[in-house]
Amino acid sequence: MIIKQLSIFLENKTGRLNEVSKLLGDAGINMSAFSVADTSEFGILRLIVTDPDKAQEILKKADFTVRLTEVVCLNSPNFPGALAKALDILAAEEVFIEYLYAFSMDKESANIVLKPGNIEKCIKILQDHKMELVRASDLYKL
Repeated sequence: MIIKQLSIFLENKTGRLNEVSKLLGDAGINMSAFSVADTSEFGILRLIVTDPDKAQEILKKADFTVRLTEVVCLNSPNFPGALAKALDILAAEEVFIEYLYAFSMDKESANIVLKPGNIEKCIKILQDHKMELVRASDLYKL
């Protein structure tokens, strides 16, 4: 249930995002999900890829600052209020969410990548409430 996510620190310069995607593409590593958050000086690119350990090694060799982080991916119905319901459950159990991002492949469901403060507690609560967690291998098939 735990998914390895890459966090890559990028200078806000033209072409840096392209460098990452080219390095990974040339290595045969597919990006299944990603998010970019930026400030005036740098950005953080968060990626879920088919081979996170290999991707980390390749990017470090290319002088990128890279960190592996553990996240959880929740598959949720894709309708108004579904995310709020899941977050209400986690908040009631005092699970802090550091950040999240989501993507949808169809009208029926959405995948929500969560970075909780306590990943084991988050997984247990979501499972106890019969919420569907996505395995890393399932994300790579998308």
